[in-house]
Amino acid sequence: MQKFTRRMLFTATAVGITIMAGLGSAAVAAERTLASIKSDGAIKIGVEGVFAPFSYRENGVIVGYDVDLAELMFKDLGVKPDFVDTQWSGIVPALLAGKFDIIMSSLSYTKERMAKVNFSIPYADSSLAMLVRAEDDGKIKSFDDMSGKPIAIKAGTPEEASMPKFNAQVEKAKGKGFGEVKVFDSEPMSILALNQGTVDGVISNMTNLGLVIKNAPGKYALVQKVAGSSLAGIGIRKDDEELRKYIDEQLLAASKSGKLAELQKKWFGVAFDMPAEIPVLE
Repeated sequence: MQKFTRRMLFTATAVGITIMAGLGSAAVAAERTLASIKSDGAIKIGVEGVFAPFSYRENGVIVGYDVDLAELMFKDLGVKPDFVDTQWSGIVPALLAGKFDIIMSSLSYTKERMAKVNFSIPYADSSLAMLVRAEDDGKIKSFDDMSGKPIAIKAGTPEEASMPKFNAQVEKAKGKGFGEVKVFDSEPMSILALNQGTVDGVISNMTNLGLVIKNAPGKYALVQKVAGSSLAGIGIRKDDEELRKYIDEQLLAASKSGKLAELQKKWFGVAFDMPAEIPVLE
């Protein structure tokens, strides 16, 4: 089961409406083959340039995980990635209109998007995770291990609304749910509570918590996928099947060589535990 993030929930409906309203009579972009991309010497990549650490501006230049990965993927093709900073709510229609060749910036799998575009295999993971103190690494491996223990969550998030369900699951498995669910106004306040020992776990998405680990090496550990998966792939037009196959091959090769994990550790502080296939959405 896929876990929907706030970013997905906020944009999925708007993207679907925009596509239906804006593309009824619009021309569909011509097929982009590897030969045509190679002839151009560049591949255009749609990104949201304010979404660190995937793609964001530093001294006026777009940097991030997407940038490093794109340079790795298209090195064998001999082309330069050209990043097109695009408003997120319009990024799928812009792809279909031919403004760029692919979408990166953590495009999560949704039924609405998959009906319009093809996806690569996963390249990033923003699933729900739990931050624990380093000394609890290996001791706390799931929500079940939080039975009787206090846990922190940020106010106003979808995860807060799901906590009664998670608590019921722990209670069913262990006979007792969470010791207490403490709700904080911000993630830094939740992490402060973890440092002070008033909670034993902090719930958030994996990319956020990975950055916490990156910025404080040796202090924390991460329990991944505590409540399903929220994976992201690279979006490609449905006609560009050759390009999709090339990207999948490059991602599999980078995963096998360990280079993908290296980039994830560089930008997120952790390596993602991801499947090598596109998820099936229920």
